[in-house]
Amino acid sequence: MTATPKVPYAERAAELEKEIERLEAELSGEDPQAIINRHIRRLHRYNEIKDGTQSLIAKYAVMTNQTVRQVHEELELPLKD
Repeated sequence: MTATPKVPYAERAAELEKEIERLEAELSGEDPQAIINRHIRRLHRYNEIKDGTQSLIAKYAVMTNQTVRQVHEELELPLKD
């Protein structure tokens, strides 16, 4: 087991405060919850589009008498996320 160097609490607290300031600066004053909500909406939209695409691929597979795997390979699409 590797020993970790002991850092005085005051020094570690100062490092964490600097990290907090840096992260807050990256937000540019934007509400963190608003950022989270925006990402959730984008992920939801992405998933809806992906589900629709997979449905179309499945229909195409039936129409061409192929498996979904074969269609993915034909279109050079990944089989996993």
